[in-house]
Amino acid sequence: MSQITKFAIEEAFKKQLETKSIDKITISDITDLCGINRMTFYYHFKDIYDLIQWSFAQEANKAINGKKTYETWQDGFLEIFNAILDNKVLIESVYHSARREQIQIYLYDITYNFLIGVVQEESFGMEVKEADKKFIADFYKCAFVGVILEWINDGMKQDPKIIIDRLSALIQGTFKQSLENCRLDK
Repeated sequence: MSQITKFAIEEAFKKQLETKSIDKITISDITDLCGINRMTFYYHFKDIYDLIQWSFAQEANKAINGKKTYETWQDGFLEIFNAILDNKVLIESVYHSARREQIQIYLYDITYNFLIGVVQEESFGMEVKEADKKFIADFYKCAFVGVILEWINDGMKQDPKIIIDRLSALIQGTFKQSLENCRLDK
C-alpha cells in the first residue's frame, strides 16, 4: 500500500507541473489532487524536493537495470535519455528552478552506477586499484553528465541516439586503455 501511495503522490505532483511552476506547487495542491491528507504526504516524503529525488531514483533504477556492461553501456545511456524525455516537464521544471543541483545529483548517481559496472567488467583479470577504477568511472561520469546537461539546456532537441553514436565513436576502447595504463601487474 505504501508504494501505491507514493506513486499516487508522484502522479499528482507531475499533474500539477502541467499547469504550475515547481516553485508554485504546494503540498496541499498535491494532497488535494490525490485525495490524501498532509500527514500522509509527510509520512512518505520530507518535502517536494524529497519527492523529486525519490521520483528520479525510481526512473534511474528502471533506466539502467541490466545495462552495466561494456556491450550495453550505450543502451543504458539511451535509457537515461529516454527517462529524461519521459519526464520532460519535471526535468525542465527542476532544471530551470533554484534546485538545479537535484538534476545533477540524479544524473551523477545514475551515470556513475552504470559506468562503474562497465569499468569493473573491463578490468576483470587485471590488477587495478579500486581507487583507479573509481577515478576512471568518475571521469567518464563527468563527461557524460556534461553532455546530458547541455542537451537539456538546449531544449532536448537533438536525437539522443546521435549523441550516443558520437560518444561511442569518441571513447571506443578508452575504458580498456585507461585500465591498462593503471595496471599494477604490467
